[in-house]
Amino acid sequence: MSHSVGQVAAFAHVTVRTLHHYDEIGLLSPSGRSHAGHRRYDDADLDRLQRILFYRELGFPLDQVAVLIDDPDADPQEHLRRQHELLTTRIAELQRMAEAVEHAMEAKKMGINLTPEEKFEVFGDHDPDQYDEEVEQRWGDTDAYRESARRTARYTKEDWLRMKEESADWGARYQALMEAGEPATSERAMDLAEEHRTQIVRWYYDCTYEIHRCLADMYVADERFTAYYDAIRPGLAQHLRDAIHANAARHA
Repeated sequence: MSHSVGQVAAFAHVTVRTLHHYDEIGLLSPSGRSHAGHRRYDDADLDRLQRILFYRELGFPLDQVAVLIDDPDADPQEHLRRQHELLTTRIAELQRMAEAVEHAMEAKKMGINLTPEEKFEVFGDHDPDQYDEEVEQRWGDTDAYRESARRTARYTKEDWLRMKEESADWGARYQALMEAGEPATSERAMDLAEEHRTQIVRWYYDCTYEIHRCLADMYVADERFTAYYDAIRPGLAQHLRDAIHANAARHA
């Protein structure tokens, strides 16, 4: 049984032009011709084509493929052993490449993909990487951590600046609320607590009300968070904590 050049091209997912070229250079000459002089390929030709395409897939140039295919000391079994060895080597190379990419992804896990100058422009004296190891140890196995890393890995300097401006605007409005003497259980305070939660949802991960409560407790339990919020206005960390709890209860 023989096949036309078009059929073989469809079988092997190559172009007719490629098969013509292989014939012209003597790499794969069809075993027969039709009465009209068209190329006809038999099963042995297809086996040879399969070996050619395998070596081509591994990156061998055509002249080397010809040497490998026409090796007088290589029987079909030897070709299979050689292919297995080459595949094993390629798999090991791809695995090393995958590990290198994973390491690069890990290095950017929190998405601070900025130059030192850009980091200073966005964060000032605050080092956004200083707590990376602690954050990963505490929350690295959580969906929230993975989602945050996935999102922030795509952020540009403009994204970080927009996030900073949004946070500063929120802080100014919360400061004004406290200066007006509004309690944490007021509607305005709870609305700003809700806005605080939705900012986390928009920029980092799905912050549920229960997660938001836990964060609020950490704002007063961890002096670093307390210092951050109290720098906006003394007592803001505790006020925000109470507003977040009140807001969560409101939405329960």
